[in-house]
Parts: sequence; C-alpha cells; structure tokens
Amino acid sequence: MSARSGRFLRGYSFGAVVPFFLLHLAVFRVVFLPFQWKFLALLSATYAVRMFGVTAGYHRYFSHRSYKMNRVCQFLMAVLAQTSGQKGVLWWAAHHRDHHRNSDNESDIHSPWQSGFWWSHIGWVISNDYDKYNPRFIQDFGKFPELRWLDRFHWVPTIIFAAVILLVGGWGAFFWGYVVSTVLLFHCTFSINSIAHIWGTRRFETADQSRNNFLLALITFGEGWHNNHHKFMHSCRQGIRWWEVDFTYYVLKLMSWIGLARELRGFRLTYQTRIIPRENSPELMHL
Repeated sequence: MSARSGRFLRGYSFGAVVPFFLLHLAVFRVVFLPFQWKFLALLSATYAVRMFGVTAGYHRYFSHRSYKMNRVCQFLMAVLAQTSGQKGVLWWAAHHRDHHRNSDNESDIHSPWQSGFWWSHIGWVISNDYDKYNPRFIQDFGKFPELRWLDRFHWVPTIIFAAVILLVGGWGAFFWGYVVSTVLLFHCTFSINSIAHIWGTRRFETADQSRNNFLLALITFGEGWHNNHHKFMHSCRQGIRWWEVDFTYYVLKLMSWIGLARELRGFRLTYQTRIIPRENSPELMHL
C-alpha cells in the first residue's frame, strides 16, 4: 500500500463516514420525485445563501479577519456558515490558518501534492484524525463563549435549517433545498483545497501551488482566485482584475454601506510583488 493510499484509508470511524455517505446516497432520491421548477429555484437559493456563509463567514471573516462585524452579526454569520454542515467556525478557521502556515508542504493537512487528490478533497474532512484543532490558532474568536458553544454543537444550525425546509416545503423541498444543496456545497467548497491547487493559472510567485480558476470562482463566489488569495490572504477582495468576479466581496461591500460590515481590508500591489513573467502578459503591463 502506498503512503498516500495508507493515509486516505486510516483515521475513520462510522460516526463520521456514515452520515457523509448517507447524505450523498440521499441525493438520488430526487430522481423519484416529480420535478418542479420551484425546487430548482429553492436549490439555487439555499446554495447561494449558504455558500456566502462559507466564503464570507468561515473563510474571509473567521479565518482571515479581512473585515469586521459587531458581536451580534458575528454570531449570526457563524450560524449561517454552519448551516452548510462543514463543522464549527472555530474548527474550520483553525485548520484553515494552519493550512496557510504550511501550504503544500509536508505539514499541510490537505495538500493534493502531499497526500493525493481525494485526501485533499474529502479524506481529511471525514477523518477522525482532524476532529480536534489547536485552540491557540483561533484565540481571537475562541474567547467568545457563544462561538465556543456553537463550535461544540456544530450540527445544530444545519439540522434546524433542514427541519425548517422540511416543515415548510415538504419532502420535495427537503431533498432539493437541503440534501442536494448541501452535497453541492461540500464539493464546491472542497474543490478549492484540491482543484485550485492543481488546475489553473498562477499570476504570483507563491511558496505553494495555488491557482486561479475562473470556473471555480463562479461556483464559489470568488474563492477560485486562489493564487491571488494566497498572495494577499488578508484581503477581503480576492478578484483583482475587473473581470475576476467576486460575488462574496460585492455583497460584503453592500453590507459595509449599510453598517453590517466595516473596515474591509484590501490588497497592495507594489513593484516588489513577484509576478510570474509571461511574454506580453497583461498582468505585467497593467499592474
């Protein structure tokens, strides 16, 4: 058995794997449900609002502190993020900060270059080896008791979200608006750990293998500009060029206008910024 396959096969228990597997299996239930356009609209809405929770909450706020909110908005953003079913905000942010410290080296917990594509995409998330996190990595947010409670009972927001959809819309709405939506959220989010470190373009010379990927940026609301992000990880805005769509940043900018977010951090391009040279590169001509 190779080192990579050995790592993928170890560290699992039924408590982690079975719910993940059953949720994926439940997706096929929609084949036996009468199709209605309203279910597709519900799928789009529940995907979009929770993807924003992942990108604006888990990632740009709790992991990188790229903007500020008051304590009430902070808690509500954490609840929204956790409706995605991707564990607690403190767990998520602590592991993500560790990823940036060791990106694509031997200590990176989810590098496709170290442990293979499937480990980086799925394996590490459901492995019990990473159920815990180092609280020192997230002391800034760990001081809030409501966030510690939410992190401990991370399954509460996603179960309540699922129950509300079921009670209001019935089983058809539940399977489209929660099950399919959640599985799509899983794989689109996880693609940044896996695909965005393998396929795409590199504008900046960084110590890792991060890539910019236009398609991933569309489905993850701006997270696909991953090479930009690894160069300016504290920037609230990840799309640098006008055509680099970043829906998360657009919404956060709107939130800042009405006082729900403030002090959105930007990026600074200087003559010392290391850009990967290409002949007639538009980046070299305009940055």
